[in-house]
Order: sequence, then structure tokens, then C-alpha cells
Amino acid sequence: MAEAWKGLSSAEAAQRLEAEGYNELHRTQSRTLRRIAYDVVSEPMFGLLIAAGLVYLALGDLGEALLLLAFASISVTIAIVQEARSERVLEALRDLTSPRALVIRDGEQRRIPGREVVRGDLLMLGEGDRVAADAVLVSVSDLSIDESLLTGESVPVRKLAAEGSAVMTKPGGDDLPCVFSGTLVARGQGLAKVRATGRHSEIGKIGEALGGIETAPPRLKQETGRLVRIVAAFGLVACVLVVLLYGFTRGSWLEAFLAGIALGMSMLPEEFPLVLTVFLVMGTWRISRARVLTRRASAIETLGEASVLCTDKTGTLTLNRMTIVELVADGDVLTIGQSSARWPEKFLRLVDRGQLASASDPFDPMEKAFHTLAAQLPGSSDVEPDRAPIKVYGLRPDLLAVTQAWKGRGTAAHVVAAKGAPEAIGLLCRLDPEALGALRADAETMARRGLRVLAVAEAEFASEDWPETPQGFGFRFLGLVGLADPLRPSVKAAVRECRAAGIRVVMITGDFPATARAIARDAGLFADEVVTGEDIAATPEADLPGLVAQACVFARILPGQKLAIVRALKAEGAVVAMTGDGVNDAPALKAADIGIAMGGRGTDVAREASSIVLLDDDFGSIVKTVRLGRRIYDNLRKAMGFILAVHVPIAGLALLPLLTGLPLILMPIHIAFLEMVIDPVCSVVFEAEKEEKGIMDRPPRAVASRLFSMSLVLWSLVQGALALCLVALIYLAASLHGLPEAEVRALTFVTLVLANFALILVNRSFADTFAATWRWDNRALWVVMVVTASLLGLALAFEPARVLFRFGPLHTEDLGLAFAAGVGLVVVLESLKRFWQARLVG
Repeated sequence: MAEAWKGLSSAEAAQRLEAEGYNELHRTQSRTLRRIAYDVVSEPMFGLLIAAGLVYLALGDLGEALLLLAFASISVTIAIVQEARSERVLEALRDLTSPRALVIRDGEQRRIPGREVVRGDLLMLGEGDRVAADAVLVSVSDLSIDESLLTGESVPVRKLAAEGSAVMTKPGGDDLPCVFSGTLVARGQGLAKVRATGRHSEIGKIGEALGGIETAPPRLKQETGRLVRIVAAFGLVACVLVVLLYGFTRGSWLEAFLAGIALGMSMLPEEFPLVLTVFLVMGTWRISRARVLTRRASAIETLGEASVLCTDKTGTLTLNRMTIVELVADGDVLTIGQSSARWPEKFLRLVDRGQLASASDPFDPMEKAFHTLAAQLPGSSDVEPDRAPIKVYGLRPDLLAVTQAWKGRGTAAHVVAAKGAPEAIGLLCRLDPEALGALRADAETMARRGLRVLAVAEAEFASEDWPETPQGFGFRFLGLVGLADPLRPSVKAAVRECRAAGIRVVMITGDFPATARAIARDAGLFADEVVTGEDIAATPEADLPGLVAQACVFARILPGQKLAIVRALKAEGAVVAMTGDGVNDAPALKAADIGIAMGGRGTDVAREASSIVLLDDDFGSIVKTVRLGRRIYDNLRKAMGFILAVHVPIAGLALLPLLTGLPLILMPIHIAFLEMVIDPVCSVVFEAEKEEKGIMDRPPRAVASRLFSMSLVLWSLVQGALALCLVALIYLAASLHGLPEAEVRALTFVTLVLANFALILVNRSFADTFAATWRWDNRALWVVMVVTASLLGLALAFEPARVLFRFGPLHTEDLGLAFAAGVGLVVVLESLKRFWQARLVG
């Protein structure tokens, strides 16, 4: 046995480290800047732009080629910068903590990095230490471990030393001889022999399980990609037909080639992927202002569909900070915070003695609660200040109580205070059977309301001959103390808002049913029925969806059962958002449609498995995020509808000269200018729009709903057709009046740009009119107007730009005509919009 206490030798540890690997979980490789750039540039939309620029270069038009490539480069740069920034934030989150371990090697204590702990090491554990590996306890001294990251239980559990050759057990419950990687020492000391490290630990097994959970690809990206491919196929056919038609009828194959490119570019909505990227990037930034980090941008599109929000209790709904909420003494009850009058002396004494029975500098959350409350109360203690206890009796399996003796102030007698399980304190006080029965009844009543119950007693002892056990003191019973992990202040309002938005909130915890039911009722959840882990285990997998369909509270749930609950909810057709901070939450976080991890207190495993990270650990931020997600999706539909609408006049103007025999109006450079400058910038206007009325009063978006619904497509085509008729009318009228080709092109282009603005103003809201939205504060709109007007003015007035765009001079009456056309388009579309409102909203 003496040899075993020396621990491993350095040579043995080095051999095992080489053979078994480091004590760490598998970490996904962060993307390099080169990889990010490759992923962005490999998007089909960027490839098309670069290819078009190369075609111009091959035709010898260096100016137009460089301008087109510049448009593509700007878009690529924006995407790369945002992606790289997100990766840096994630790397910082991964490195928030790097726990170290105190081990015995070569018979000496050594502090080493936790990743270098190996199987067979002897770990020395003290208050505040993070356990570095799964281990069996060799010896303990009043040891309690906070295992909430693995089990969800908010209160530390007692530990005992192993007897003989103990085997590793599962975490959870008191008086087990095992400690687990990632858990926290809340009280006492211990010595433990490492049995499992890295992926073989309980944390590691959960991490390995994550690899077998597949996540669905982003639907919006698939939908926009499919639409672009379909339209591209039609555009390619039309392009070939136009080249052949133009070449054979007019004899100019170079112009035929340019006309084909122009029609192909006008028909291909290649800015759809760009605008989707811009919205998700801007959405990520906007959500980050609510202290939420979006790890996977695809989660933004799913937020509006979320119909069930599964949340952990400890640290998510609650503060993970035990607080004294109720005192019971001599049959009287005092609820903390409900009385501003001076407390009776018996309650002051109850709190003071509870503090004296706690560590001077506590780590245990319940002992912290005694110190916190005592510091808020008037009066002074009758023990010597700034002194350590003279005698301490720790927890024992046969006596679940802590006793501490202090030097009395101004007296030779010592003050002895004890706190612990009510029945243990009752036995210390030698209560008669009737009083002991009443004590048990009071404690059970408090426990049924979800409170953790401790009893407190006091004694005086004048001798220096200390008894071997606390039973040697003459204790007097003082009363009961009820503690609870309080709700976060924002939870009740957040739950109410979720219910109004049609989102069902479900609490899943490893805690006891009584505690879970009490917290659920305080939070405003339906807690009439509590489903336990035993119920889950006894239910066949095929029947689980029926069991979880209506339940809102799940208690004593194991990590694997959390995953089963999420999968059962998804099988019922629900879109599941799952919140959590512990390693026990990670598989469910990854399996959920939206995984939401806690950033400040959460583990690396939970953050890596999640889609969204709450940087302030505030449950209320989830509702803000859902609200923002719905707003982002609404505004994305507006932007996509606008782009679809504006492509109709662009394609029509590219095709019209071929049908009428008139000169070409739109060259590829004009279409690239419209699509890569005006359209995306105008989409930023939609991204900045405020939310629609009642956005959180409507049910979640149906899973089967599409971004491009039939009503949205038809409305866009109607808008585009009217804009085309207006611009084509001006184009034909100017051509028939004998205006030079360059002036016709300039007038038509200006009218097209102003029609573009008209479509923006009409599509700012599906429900409100132009008159109402004009009063909305949207600085991006004014910026777009000024920038676009400046660019347009530069193209018309600056000679090199005018030559590049092949524009002629315009007169005041020409500009007035174009402006009047834009105003007229707004009036007509606003009168038609009210017939589409019901189909577009929601």
C-alpha cells in the first residue's frame, strides 16, 4: 500500500502518455484562412462572375473586365472577413479554460497540465479543483463534488472512499466512490486513482457519441441553389438561341455573343446566394448584439420554425446559485424577501448558526448561501471575528451533518454549530419520537415545493477535551432552512412570450421530480405531469413520440435519454431548439434542429455541438434570438421577392431589342452593375428593416413552407411585369422619336434604376403601406439612395465612365420623365398590394 501512495514514476507516466495519448477530447480542426477563401470562391455564383470577367478580357475590353472582377472581389472579401472573424471567436471560446491537475509522481506532488494526466496517476483533489480524469477515490475528507455538468443536479453530491477493488460507476447520487472528468470539487479533499482519460472518460464517451449524429444541410441554401440551377438551365438555352438568332439575322456574331451573355446574366439570379450570405452574415452580427454568437449561420433560418424549446434547468432556467428562501423556527415560517420588518431573534440566530457550521471561505453553493444571507442581516456574532473554527467534524455516512466549534467572544465557553440533513440534526438534538416525526413532516412539506432542506442546531462546550463525535455535545434544535436555485429574472417573461409565439417550452433535467415541478411552476410551465427517466427507460422507442408529445417537464433524465427525447419530438414533426451548458447536453444539442449552448459557463463539448452560443447565459436572450430570426427571415423574403421582380425588366430589356430590331440597350457591364452593386446594396436596406407587426403573435413557420412561395413568386412577377411595361414604353418612345442610341440607353437605364427604387419602397413591408413605412427609421435606405444616385450621376456626368457605359447626355425633362415613371409605379403597386397582404404575411 505504501508503494501505491507514491503514484507513478515519471518514466511510467511518459510511457502511458505515448501509448494512450493525451487526456483530451477530439477537437474539430479550425478552418484556415486559405480554406475559408476556397469555400467562398467555390460558390457557383462567384465562379460565374469571374468567368464573365475573363470572357470580357478575352474580347479585349480590359476596362469592363476589371470592373466586373472588382465587383466579385468585393463580395468575396466581405464573406471571407466575416467567416474568419467567427472562427477567431470560436477559438477564443475553446481556450477559455485549460485546467491543471495536482498529481503524485515519484512520491512527490506535481502540478501538471490536465491533458498530461494518464491512467494510474494519483490525483490530489481540493476545493475549487476541476477533476482532470475519471478516477476511484482512495481516501476522502468531507468530499463533495458538483456533477451538474454531467447530471444536471444543482447540488453537490457526497463522496466516499472505495472499499477494496471498486469499479467505475455512472455519475449521479450520493456516497459513490468515483469522481469524473470535468466535475468540480465543492468541498473537502480527496485522493483518487485515475481509471479513464480522454475519450474513455464519461465526458469522452459523450463526445464520441456526437460523431454519430448527423445534422441536416441548410434548407435555404439548398432552395436558392436549386432555383439558380433551374433558371440557369433555361438561361443557357435562351442564351444559345439568342446568339444563333442574332448572328443569322444581323450577321454580327460578336454582338450576338455579347447579346447572349447579357440575356444569360439577366436571367440568372446569381445574386440570390450572395444576398443569402449577406443576410446570414448581417443576421449573425445583429444577433451578436443581443450577446448571442451564431456558430452555424443556417440556424438563423431555422429559428422561425422552432416549435419546441427544450431547456435544461440548472444554470439555464435558474441562476445555478443556491439561495436561502425560507426559514422555519418554533413553528413559525419566514419567507425571505416578503417582509421588510426586523426579523425575530430566533431567525437571526438560525442564520448565524448555519453560517458558523459552514466553511469560512466556502465553495459549496449552500454554504455560500448562508454567508450571503448572514452578511445582509444586522447584529454581530458571538464568536471571535477573523478566526478559524477550533474543531471541525465533517460529514460521515452514518451522520449527514457538519459540526464546527468556535471560540466564544468574552466567554470561556465555545460556540458549537451543526447543520445537515433534518433527521441527522434531530438525532443529534435527541428529539423524542413525536418531535422527530413532526420534523420529518415539515421537511417533507418543504421538499415537495422543490426546496433543499437543512436543519441547524447549536450547543455550548466549556471543556478543551473534545468528544470524538458530535454526539458528545448537548445540542438544541434551532429550525429548518429551505434553499432553492432561483429562476433567472427574465425567465417568466420569456416563457410567456414563447407561449404567445406558439413555442412549447419543455424542461429536461437530471434533478428530482419535486424540484423540477416547483421550478417549472415558478417559470410558468405546465407541470401537472412529470415524466421521469424511469418512464423513458420503460417505454419502447417506437412509443416515445406519444409519451413526449404533451409533457413539459422531464426529471431524473440521463444524458442518453435527453437525446432520445429530442429525437422523439422530431419524429412527431416538431422543430426542436435545445438549450444546455453541460457535457450531458451535448448529444441532444447536436441532434436538435437548433442547439443553444451557454458560452460563459458551458463546456467546450457543449459549445462545439451547438448552433448558437449565449454569451451572457441568459435564457431571455433565446426569445430575443427567435424574434430576430423571424425578422431576418421575413426581410429575406422581401429581398428575394424584390430581386426576382427586378430581374423581369432586366431580362425583358435584354430581349426586347432582338424582337424589335432596335439597337442593344443593356450590355453585360450594365447588368453586372445592376446586379452586383444596386441589387445587393438594396438588399441591405431590407435587412435593416424593422420587424412586422405581431411577429411574435403568430405560430412558428411550417417546416414545409418555402422561401419562394407561390404567392411571393406571383407577386414578384406582377411587380416585375409592370416595371418592364413602364421602362419598355419609355425605351420604345425614345427610340421612335429618333433619339441617339447613347441617349436612349442612358434614359432607359436611369428609368430602370428608378423603377428599382420603386420596387424597394413597395416591398419594405408586406403589411404596411408606403406612407407608413416612409416614417420608419432605416438609415441604410438613405445611404443606398445617396450612394446609388452618386454612382448614377458619376456614370452620366464623368466622361470616362460615360464612355465605359456608352451613355449619352440627358436633359432635365428626360430626368423628370424617369422620375415620374418611378412615382407612378409606386402608386400602382401600392394599390395592388392590399390584395396580396394576407398571402404574403406569415
